[in-house]
Amino acid sequence: MTSAPADERPNLLLITTDQQRRDTLGPGAPPFLRTPHLDQLAHEGARFDAAYAPTPVCVPARVSLLTGQSSLRHGMIHNGATSAVLPPGAPTLPARLAALGYATVGIGKMHFSPPRAHHGFEELILPDDYYRHASRTAVAAMRHGLGQNELYPGMATVAEAETLTSWLSEQAVEHIRHRRDPTRPMFLWLSYSKPHPPLDPPEPYYSMYRSAPIPEPVVGNWAGDDAPAAFRRQRHRGSFDLLDADTIRAARAAYYGLITQIDYNLGRVLAALQDIGELGRTMIVFTSDHGEFLGDHGTGNKVFFHEASAGVPLIVRPPAGAATFPAGTVVHTPVTLADVLPTFVRAAGGSVGADVDGSDLVSLAAAPPASRLVVGIAGGDGGPPGLPYYIAVTDGRHKYIWYPEGPAEQLFDLSVDPGERHDLAGAADLGAWRERLVRAVRDGGGERYLVDGELPAVPPMGDTPAEQRATAWPGYHTDAFHLDVRH
Repeated sequence: MTSAPADERPNLLLITTDQQRRDTLGPGAPPFLRTPHLDQLAHEGARFDAAYAPTPVCVPARVSLLTGQSSLRHGMIHNGATSAVLPPGAPTLPARLAALGYATVGIGKMHFSPPRAHHGFEELILPDDYYRHASRTAVAAMRHGLGQNELYPGMATVAEAETLTSWLSEQAVEHIRHRRDPTRPMFLWLSYSKPHPPLDPPEPYYSMYRSAPIPEPVVGNWAGDDAPAAFRRQRHRGSFDLLDADTIRAARAAYYGLITQIDYNLGRVLAALQDIGELGRTMIVFTSDHGEFLGDHGTGNKVFFHEASAGVPLIVRPPAGAATFPAGTVVHTPVTLADVLPTFVRAAGGSVGADVDGSDLVSLAAAPPASRLVVGIAGGDGGPPGLPYYIAVTDGRHKYIWYPEGPAEQLFDLSVDPGERHDLAGAADLGAWRERLVRAVRDGGGERYLVDGELPAVPPMGDTPAEQRATAWPGYHTDAFHLDVRH
């Protein structure tokens, strides 16, 4: 049965995962990894192989998606309350689309604070609804004891059909088939919580890759005891460097299983659009909020601007017949999550102003610019008070990272070293890169992160690895107290 809305503009579907590395799609993905539906979207649209999270942390990344702004401009460089940077009435992506006549709904992990802040959505369905209102079996979905930042493998304590991934997919299917307003085009943000830890896929995904040739972690020549102090501190706080090879291998197998579970579930969502005759007229964007080190460089989690952590998958599939580029286009120009908002707003017939940093990805895929810079930044507790952990810049070929603590610097040539195994900082004149980064920060509205117009620098804090390991471990959780803001 088909039901075309009176408004013939395209539906807009944003699909995001949480903590999915860029090298799980495209040429960098392990050949055994099964992602048929995402692969098909890339065949039909464009895949961006140099996509980045401006700040590879959950909340700042989502604020960039919501605002179309770099972290330099919106100022959220660590997890915190979204209400601090998004006051009521802020021109978020759903608010802009609602003003253009779209029906807007968010389904899944939003990470808003307070959690029920709508930030422009007309309707929100959150993981909290799953935990509070699902069956008693579903409430026990994380009763294995593994936490939100632990790099240990586990298995779901419920069947696949009772997992949060399956439940969110079903909510999207129900909305598409039965709850949407058929007189208005739809904007749906479907936000999965996986493959973010706990790494607990259900069967058959738990066993799917346990015998696969799992790639070994990449370890740079810089990643030993003389790594930048901020980087070493995170490694020690999570004791990621103490994980043995078998645990890392099993964790990676579980991680890949969670990704395939999401992909297979997406088949249900795409089928729902197909069943009502709306798949062809729906623009689909798929991405993630950040990556995961997953043992690379001897660490886990995210935060830092290395490829494993800051690189995200990104696919844009325009409505049928609306693409201005060949199907299957691959774009190597660096892009960021801030580019998602102008892409959707333009598809909806609107425009953005100077308050938006991003660019329309459809136009960029059709005519990539000769050069483009992306700036990364992150901070938070555990580092020098009032300073970011790092500020970084990449042009898609080289990447330069400045760490205020120390200070320390890194330079990578991504064209020949995509795994960032070789830090070139010790053999290069970095003065031009420092100047380039200062200009990029200033031009991007980040003057607040400079000190007297220069990159900030402080001596090492001097805390020992033992002291760093003794800090509060952020992994614990309880299945009786589930709040998105803690994840």
